[in-house]
Amino acid sequence: MRPFALIAAALAAIVSVPGAAQERLPAPPLSDKGNIWLIDLSTGGRVEIALRPDVAPKMVERIKTLTRQHFYDGLVFHRVIDGFMAQGGDPKGDGTGGSTLPDLPAEFNYLPHVRGAVAAARAEKEDSANSQFYVVLQPRFQLDKKYTVFGRVLTGMNYVDAIEKGEPPQNPSRIVHAYIASDNPPAYQPLPAAAAPTLPATLPTLPGTTPATAAPKPVAKKPATRR
Repeated sequence: MRPFALIAAALAAIVSVPGAAQERLPAPPLSDKGNIWLIDLSTGGRVEIALRPDVAPKMVERIKTLTRQHFYDGLVFHRVIDGFMAQGGDPKGDGTGGSTLPDLPAEFNYLPHVRGAVAAARAEKEDSANSQFYVVLQPRFQLDKKYTVFGRVLTGMNYVDAIEKGEPPQNPSRIVHAYIASDNPPAYQPLPAAAAPTLPATLPTLPGTTPATAAPKPVAKKPATRR
């Protein structure tokens, strides 16, 4: 019976291998447009982000769903810390909001918080990610496996660097449009220039004042008739 006991113990050891030690799923190829997130920024250009459904499938699916609902269009980056990260994706614009969809469970993984990493913002509770996200400006490895990293910037990091800094910024930068590359989006289009305010033809009269009257036009005198 001893050989059978040894075989049983070996099988049990194989089954009990923790998930972290199991083989990792392959990342999608960069040619897979269905996993490329495009964000057009008011800072002047388009940011291309490779999504990672192999490590954060729920968050990636949330990003795709909200993007196709045009949820992110027009939202501001409400918290931007120089040398750290730029955070956006809140419809309230103050860090307290999210979408109407339920919060997501944590999908902490092995992807590091390197420059250009894109991760899900959350509240104190680990399972509270919803719609907000942040882009890492400089490495912050102490955040690894504490937040769900779900992508990384491929191109356009210079437009991320140009996002207005502040908590909140005085003049916040915003997402003009967001797309999934496989949906055949149009080329980048900047925000239209704000129209100059037009003044009314007649200014209102302030209380206690008399409206100004136009000066009479001079009457041209007829030349004297010679007799």
